Amino acid sequence: MKTTSNLNPISITVFLILGAACAALFLLKIITLPLLAGGILLSILIASSIHIADQWEKAVVLRMGKFIGLKGPGPFLIIPIIDKVNNYIDQRVRVNSIKAEQTLTKDTVPVNVDAVVYWTVWDVEKAALEVQEYENAIMYISQTGLRDTIGKHELADLLSDREKISSELQIILDEQTNPWGITCQNVGIRDIIIPQNLADAMSKQAQAQRERQARVILGTAETEISEKFAEASKQYINNPVALQLRGMNMLFEGLKEKGSMIIVPSSALDSMNLGAIGGLTALANQKQ
Repeated sequence: MKTTSNLNPISITVFLILGAACAALFLLKIITLPLLAGGILLSILIASSIHIADQWEKAVVLRMGKFIGLKGPGPFLIIPIIDKVNNYIDQRVRVNSIKAEQTLTKDTVPVNVDAVVYWTVWDVEKAALEVQEYENAIMYISQTGLRDTIGKHELADLLSDREKISSELQIILDEQTNPWGITCQNVGIRDIIIPQNLADAMSKQAQAQRERQARVILGTAETEISEKFAEASKQYINNPVALQLRGMNMLFEGLKEKGSMIIVPSSALDSMNLGAIGGLTALANQKQ
């Protein structure tokens, strides 16, 4: 919040010019000492009537303790002694960092949460007249609202759905600050810190869940493969020629690689006539 001091560049300049003029007139013996004192007092009053508000500010002006309006941005005049600039209210978007330490969630897990609140003053008159220190009020309401929101949700919700938590907190803060002419534009959850032992346990649980899922996928694949093999075996029951062709194809695929060795059960030699096929293959290799 900007200071309400009357010392600004324009006021100082006006006071110096008027004071120097009065001093010059006194040295030239045009005015007397009482007139010099009166001129200096008048210079002070004129200089104190000039105020400046920055582009993003509004000045709250009181007359004899009663609100009469807002001034600015830019230079403006007030009546000395009668009028007073109570304060300058910044209308830019401001950011406050809030923390909730060792706050229990709905499932009684202590967490530390860091968040940021973006807010702005949209009605300067309400902000000046309805609340004494609105900046501190915003901080306290934000911290209280953050703790209440954490207590209404379980840890899993806090970790997985931060946007929802932020939206709920933003709505809560906006409802409480709107009567003051202040709006809460956005709330962001920056970090959620949980106890280390709980983090380790959650990591082990997630790893076990992934291993379980991998085994389920592998078992499903094995089931599908066995079903396909069962369907294929039905095609070879009453078709020995097809079975021999399949055996020849398997043997050919295995012998394409140099130095490869194939081990097959003896029953396969009889059922698919692989013995004769292997002899013919070896004989062909010797002739080459």
